[in-house]
Amino acid sequence: MHAMVLREAGKPLELTELPVPQPNAEQLLLRVESCAVCRTDLHVVDGELRDPKLPLIPGHQIVGIEEATNTRFGVPWLAWTCGVCVYCRSGRENLCDNAKFTGYTVDGGYAQYAVADRRYCFPIPDNYTSAEAAPLLCAGLIGFRAYRMTGDAARIGFFGFGSAAQILVQIARADGREVYAFTRDGDSAAQQFARDMGAVWASGSSVTPPHPLDAAIIFAPEGLLVVTALRNLVKGGTVICAGIHMSDIPSFPYEMLWNERSIRSVANLTRADGEQFFQRIASLTIETRRTIYPLDRANDALADLRDGRLTGTAVLDPRLLDHRHRDHRGEAVTL
Repeated sequence: MHAMVLREAGKPLELTELPVPQPNAEQLLLRVESCAVCRTDLHVVDGELRDPKLPLIPGHQIVGIEEATNTRFGVPWLAWTCGVCVYCRSGRENLCDNAKFTGYTVDGGYAQYAVADRRYCFPIPDNYTSAEAAPLLCAGLIGFRAYRMTGDAARIGFFGFGSAAQILVQIARADGREVYAFTRDGDSAAQQFARDMGAVWASGSSVTPPHPLDAAIIFAPEGLLVVTALRNLVKGGTVICAGIHMSDIPSFPYEMLWNERSIRSVANLTRADGEQFFQRIASLTIETRRTIYPLDRANDALADLRDGRLTGTAVLDPRLLDHRHRDHRGEAVTL
């Protein structure tokens, strides 16, 4: 098979021919149809997440076919848990002391085949194509965990409007809530995208929204946004940090946190999160704006995400890679 391999943090991925991995009794072998690109992949490739498995095949938003049963499954970030630590035994397997992570500590989906623990493979609803479903496996799942932490908040601020935000704004709208989108100052394209997807208001992060927020979710990896969100929060409101990596949060006066405001982080996901998420979207049609890249253009997809050139989600399609496409340099297709 062909795979894009990280050999050293901070270096480009290399197109490599590898043997098809062989599953053990607890694993499924999947022929990968789509793998969405996540900002966490950037943190791994750029060396901001320490001690990845090297060499490594990145990618943790995988949709593939188990050929033995012709069944389509999705593979998320959480790849394996021990089942015996205090966190696993108390329903908090997302905090497992011995957890393994797809595309970080085990090989992921920037490849034509992948193996995954069958316990952490979710059946994909038939009403989604593989490209449509791929962003749901992290942006959707972990985003949904963050969204539920907002409780019954009527007005929610999304700081950073990308892959996760475009999914969650549709769920929030269906739940009768208002989303206020904050982007980089001057990014009018992202602001219009947020409005198109259902945000009632969108502007730069330095702008005060027309109403105070009941809760805020920080998707962008910028610690300063935590302080910005607190500044716009009602008494008793919550700021949820949804990313795995963030720059340092600047100091701020205690008065901004007082009145029972709180700051929370989201770590990973549980299988229950996945089950509840797919149940929640069964009655919805979640739309995602995607840019499709052949597998061998994974470095281009990562660069476009890193430099803010993407609207929505980058999705790799390993099926586009064969000997004719190995040196493909055509334009990506926006769906």
